[in-house]
Amino acid sequence: MMANHVQAHNKSWILIDNFEQKNNLVGWTKADTKNDTAPNIPNPQVTEQRSEKLHSKDNTYLIKKPAAENIIGNRKALTYKKLPVQVAVGESYTFYTRINVESFPNNHAFGISNMHPKDIELNDYNAFEPTLRVTDKTESNGLINTGALMVKVEKGYANIVNPVTQKDAKPLIAGVWYQIWYVVNNALLSDNGQTYDVYIQGSDEFPTQTKVYTNATFRMARELPLIYFLMNANTGPKSHPYGNGGVKYDDLYMSKNVNLSKPM
Repeated sequence: MMANHVQAHNKSWILIDNFEQKNNLVGWTKADTKNDTAPNIPNPQVTEQRSEKLHSKDNTYLIKKPAAENIIGNRKALTYKKLPVQVAVGESYTFYTRINVESFPNNHAFGISNMHPKDIELNDYNAFEPTLRVTDKTESNGLINTGALMVKVEKGYANIVNPVTQKDAKPLIAGVWYQIWYVVNNALLSDNGQTYDVYIQGSDEFPTQTKVYTNATFRMARELPLIYFLMNANTGPKSHPYGNGGVKYDDLYMSKNVNLSKPM
C-alpha cells in the first residue's frame, strides 16, 4: 500500500526539466542583461549541461555560473523557462528542485516569476516572486551572508532555520545535493497569499525532509499567474567582485497543492 501511495503522489508531479536530454537546453533562454565585462565578452554566463556519476549511475544536470573564473562584471546572468502549466491566482503549487553548490564564493537566486520574457529581462531580481538565494557575499551594509539557503522576506532575505536548534541553518556544503520543496500560495494578499513555505533534505544537518521556513513572502506580490522558472547569478561589481562559484540544478518539478513526496 505504501509503495502504491507514493507512486500515486509521484504521478501528480509535472516535469519542468531534468536535463537528461543530452546537449539540449530547449526552452531555456539565457540573457546577460547587465554585461559590464571589459574587454567585453559576449554572453559571458556559463549555463550548460554536465554529467557526473551519482550512486553509480550517470546523472546529467545544469551548471550555472555568472561567468568563467576570473571574469568579472556580469551583473545579471538570467536563465528562464516557461512553466508547463501556470499557477493561477488563488492556486497553490509545490515546486521541487535539487541543487548542489559547486563552490563558494558566489551569488545566486532562483524561483518563480509572473512576468513574460521582455519584462523578466527588464526587471531581473524584481521579476522574481517566490525566491530562494544561495550566497556568501557581503552586503553593502556590511552584513556577511553565510552561504545558508535564504528566502525572501518583507525586508531583504532571511536564512532558513533549523527547527531543532531554533537557529539559522548552517551554510550549504559544496558538493552535496539538497532536495528543496517550496509550497507556493498564489492567493491574493487579502486572502493571506503571496507566500511560500520551504522544506529541505540534505547533509548531516537535514538527513530527512524538514520544514525550515513558514510564510516567506513573494518579492513583489503582483498577484498575477506564475508562469516562468527563473535563475539569476551575479559576479558582483568590478570594484568588489563576489566570485564566480556555480550552482548545479537538477530535477525541476511542480505539483498542484501541497505535495511533499519525491518526484523520482
